[in-house]
Amino acid sequence: MAEPAGPGRREGIPLGRIAGVPVVLAYSWFVIAAFTVIAYGPVLARNNPALGASAYLVAFAYAVLLLISVLVHELAHALTAKIYGWPTQKIVLNLWGGHTQFESFTASPGRSVLVALAGPAANFVLAGGAWLVLATFSLGSVAEILTNIFMWANFLIGIFNVLPGLPLDGGRLVESVVWKATGSQAKGTVAAGWGGRIIVLAIAAWFILRPLVAGDEPDLSLLMITVLVGSFLWMGASAAIQQGKLRERLPLVSAAALSTPAAGLSATGTVQDALALGGTEGVSVVVCGPDGRPQGVVDPGALASVPGSAAASTPVTAVSFPLAPGAYVPEWSKGQELIQFLSQLEGRHYAVVDHNGRVTGLLTQDAVLAAMTRKRPPNDRYPQGQNR
Repeated sequence: MAEPAGPGRREGIPLGRIAGVPVVLAYSWFVIAAFTVIAYGPVLARNNPALGASAYLVAFAYAVLLLISVLVHELAHALTAKIYGWPTQKIVLNLWGGHTQFESFTASPGRSVLVALAGPAANFVLAGGAWLVLATFSLGSVAEILTNIFMWANFLIGIFNVLPGLPLDGGRLVESVVWKATGSQAKGTVAAGWGGRIIVLAIAAWFILRPLVAGDEPDLSLLMITVLVGSFLWMGASAAIQQGKLRERLPLVSAAALSTPAAGLSATGTVQDALALGGTEGVSVVVCGPDGRPQGVVDPGALASVPGSAAASTPVTAVSFPLAPGAYVPEWSKGQELIQFLSQLEGRHYAVVDHNGRVTGLLTQDAVLAAMTRKRPPNDRYPQGQNR
């Protein structure tokens, strides 16, 4: 899945909504459209001399038909997901075909397979419909060319997408089988990612190595397509493997387990009160507002710099930095729930509270990232000294 477009940056041209799902035509689609015209136009002109220069218009129509085929494919994903209550954020049509971007949802092996295979099934239906048209009606030359192209394009899109490896739809079948057998979606995702890498190697062997071994020179257009498609699949498969490995580590992400000891102190308190709570002895001091909610964290360095004679008269807010609004989590939060919640917050520090709202710990973004990546967090308690 691609990341949402950054603020102020348009991902492409909005095409409106279909069944309530926003559809966006990415600017990169025009690259593949131009490539189709340049590569396929001369072939059409050579095989159909009567077309003349209009062969390039037919080639562009071919690119549009491919776009429609991909749109139907992605709509099948979105509409099937809608049956299970999975919210669809948008459909993006781009250089690589397209993708359906979902919001957060709870999946199961069976439902994941049905949503994934709905796309190729839609393409097979389109291919069958085109075949019936060709078999039933006598079309003009251009219409027959485009209908024939439409039929084979959808058939090949369907076949290609059921190959057993991510990021292809067939990879979800592999993922679900392993998921069902092991009880771990993460292991299924990793297995399907490796399936995708094997598919790339098989494609390269068939379209590049096989002609070379036979003493033939690979067709340049076919070689370019193989390299582009192989690169895309390899990146997607590698991303799936990485995602699976990260998902395996989700159980390690726990607010209670990753936080350091902390105590709450009213914003009306003083430096002397913070010192009494152990603010310079490994216990973080979280400043709480009148409503009892965490609103800041005492900086140990600033706390230690206050002279003893001024400790009782210096407000604790003078040696603390603010927490982002709402930057506190229940101590029982863990896994995907915790990750999703923290991703919506600003800042790098989060107070941890118990069932009574009492501060029990301080969680840092570095500690969470370390648990996810298995890298040691920085040694200092407050990186860069601020909650940025």
